[in-house]
Amino acid sequence: MDDDLVGFRSGDPDAVRAVYRRYAGPVHTVARAIVGEDRDLCADVVQQTFLKAWRAADRLDVDRPIAPWLYAIARRAAIDALRRERHPTRGGAVAAVDVAVDPPSMERTWALHELRSALDGLPEEERQVIRLSHLEGLTHPEIAAHLGVPVGTVKSRSHRAMGRLGRALAHLTAPPEGENRPSGGAVQAGEDR
Repeated sequence: MDDDLVGFRSGDPDAVRAVYRRYAGPVHTVARAIVGEDRDLCADVVQQTFLKAWRAADRLDVDRPIAPWLYAIARRAAIDALRRERHPTRGGAVAAVDVAVDPPSMERTWALHELRSALDGLPEEERQVIRLSHLEGLTHPEIAAHLGVPVGTVKSRSHRAMGRLGRALAHLTAPPEGENRPSGGAVQAGEDR
C-alpha cells in the first residue's frame, strides 16, 4: 500500500502534491495524444484530470495502482476538452458563422502545380535548401548547421536552385504569344517599333 495514495485519498496536501509530481508528465502525454500539440489545452486537461481525481478520491482503491485510474480520467477529460473546442456553445463563446470560401482559380491551381513540379525537378540538395529557407524560414547559417555543411555551400545551392526555378517557371510570368509588350523605353534588338 502506497502512503501517498492513502494520503491522496484522505486529501493530505503533501500527498496530493506528491501524486501530481509523479503523474503529471504521463497524464500530459495522454492528453497530448488525444488533443494534439496545443499546450494550453493539454495543460487544461492535466488540471481537469487532477481536479476530478481529487474530487473522486474517496472512491480510490489504494490497493490498486493509481496510474490506470488517472489515465482513464485524463482520457475522458481530453475528449471532453476536444468537444468543447469543436463546439463552443457555452460560456460566452461566439457562435460559429458559415463563411463562403471561393475555391482556388484554375490559373492558381495550375501555377501551384507548375511550382510543385519545378521543385520536384531540383536536385535533392538544392530542394532541401529551398524547403528549409522558404518553407521553414531558416537563415543560411541555420541551414548550414542543420545540414552540416559550410554557409558558402548553402548559398551556392540556394543560388543554383533559384536559377533553375526561375528558368523552369519563366513561362508563368511571360506574356502569352501574340500579346504586345508594353512600350516605352529602349527597343530590344529584333523588335519593330
